[in-house]
Amino acid sequence: MKADRGLTVTRMAKLGGVSRASFYRFNGNGHAKPDTDMDLRDAIQRTALEWPAYGRPRITAALRRQGWKVNPKRVYRLMREDNLLCVRRRKFVVTTDSDHSRQVYSNLAGQMELTGINQLWVADITYIRLETEFVYLAVVIDAFSRRVIGWALDRTIEDDLTLAALRMALELRRPPAGLVHHSDRGSQYASGDYTDLLKAHGCEISMSHKASPWENAACESFLKSLKYEEVYRNEYRDLEEARRWIGRFLEQIYNRERLHSALGYRPPLEFEQSLLVAGLHPGREDSHAVS
Repeated sequence: MKADRGLTVTRMAKLGGVSRASFYRFNGNGHAKPDTDMDLRDAIQRTALEWPAYGRPRITAALRRQGWKVNPKRVYRLMREDNLLCVRRRKFVVTTDSDHSRQVYSNLAGQMELTGINQLWVADITYIRLETEFVYLAVVIDAFSRRVIGWALDRTIEDDLTLAALRMALELRRPPAGLVHHSDRGSQYASGDYTDLLKAHGCEISMSHKASPWENAACESFLKSLKYEEVYRNEYRDLEEARRWIGRFLEQIYNRERLHSALGYRPPLEFEQSLLVAGLHPGREDSHAVS
């Protein structure tokens, strides 16, 4: 259909009360044109609904994993026409208390060049808002595979919270001596019980410089994904419901399904399994830890 000289396609679409995409789908007789991209649009819609924080690169990678032969420009065009482009959301609040008298440690993580799992773990805490209260989530992540290996959710932000997450990680991984554990300078990570537990397992302790949250960027990035893809999409009635749904997201969705650009658009568990197949799995964990 050709536009009159005095009217642009954008103007005609606006006058007709339709989108540009809808305008192009109709022929001059008022009948809808066959949409050769309909099946692809459906696949994009499904992926975008399941992963609302995915942008064009991850949507494209997910489609290719489903067998589609698409390029990012085509995916971007269809996402733009269907109003599926990502929208940035608000930042979250920092919960660190570094004003304490406990011993702090130097940053060992900044100069590390990782070649496998169980070389560097990173840890952090964030808050989750429920209907009538706030609860706190502590996580431990393998920096190489981005896998969440330990977590705990509770009403307290005291040392027991971080200790529970660390014990889960140690039980799952049973790391070799020399592992570096990195966190901020929060009192929970500088506590004697926490640092003694790390030392008992032969771990080196590393902490960010004061007021330098970017030095723990891997955890910051993870917590942002958690908030945007799980927490902001739900309203948890109580602690048990939050623990159930957040646990599902961490263990089933994030570790097993969510694609990471840094891992070649693979989920963390799949990435770790590929290391095992290639003989590059340096950890001493039990077989169930990568299943």
